[in-house]
Amino acid sequence: MIVDQLANASVYRAVHKRLGTAFDYLEKTDLSKIHPGTHEIDGRKVYVMVQQYDTKPMEKGRWEAHRKYIDVQYVHQGVERFGYASLRELQPGNYDEAKDFLSLEGEGKGDFFLVRPGTFVVLFPQDGHMPGMAVSTPQPVKKFVVKVAVGD
Repeated sequence: MIVDQLANASVYRAVHKRLGTAFDYLEKTDLSKIHPGTHEIDGRKVYVMVQQYDTKPMEKGRWEAHRKYIDVQYVHQGVERFGYASLRELQPGNYDEAKDFLSLEGEGKGDFFLVRPGTFVVLFPQDGHMPGMAVSTPQPVKKFVVKVAVGD
């Protein structure tokens, strides 16, 4: 997992061959004009899911991970509490291959931090995460989740 400000994204471009494409999109696009939904950047190799939602109380959170895609999660508006745990700390649940979504169990596990506008979180297949949690009370968030294919 990587957590940093978008202004520092150039440091991480060499981590994976397609991360640069994800960061270019976040840096060069007028994000205020992009509507919720899924938008291709480089076909299915790099695409973005634009989400608007209200953050949830911690008791409604669920751990997840992905096998085929790296997530670059970028909060554009609002603030959310974000959980991270290594897959070694969590128990695997069901995997939906079509959605590349692995459900995980691990009540009381992980570390939590705040993600504010301008901050990105890069999550690799070994990174369990619980996004979208409320800081204190639910509030609206606009987030860009850039999906970067791990393989060719």
